[in-house]
Amino acid sequence: LWAAGATVQVFDPEAMDEVIRIYGERKDLLLMKNKEAALEGADALIIVTEWQSFRAPDFKKIKDTLITPVIFDGRNLYEPEKIEAMGIQYYAIGRGRSVKNVEV
Repeated sequence: LWAAGATVQVFDPEAMDEVIRIYGERKDLLLMKNKEAALEGADALIIVTEWQSFRAPDFKKIKDTLITPVIFDGRNLYEPEKIEAMGIQYYAIGRGRSVKNVEV
């Protein structure tokens, strides 16, 4: 994402210190105070952890907050049919649909 010029907004209820340890302080890495703040101004939601607090989100709020209503789910937390019925594009690891490669 950084190679493509993205700013990454991160929230993890358990691993924020680890994020800084691994990636260091960067102007294109924003540590957010909560999951709602991480959605503000975001083009997409990428799930890379499966903490309990992410298991039953308010999908309407997610759709209304994201610039583009799309979720990339690296943990297969949600049912694709339910998400897509709400008008959110949904991509999950190993579930068939894929996205085009983008040259950076």
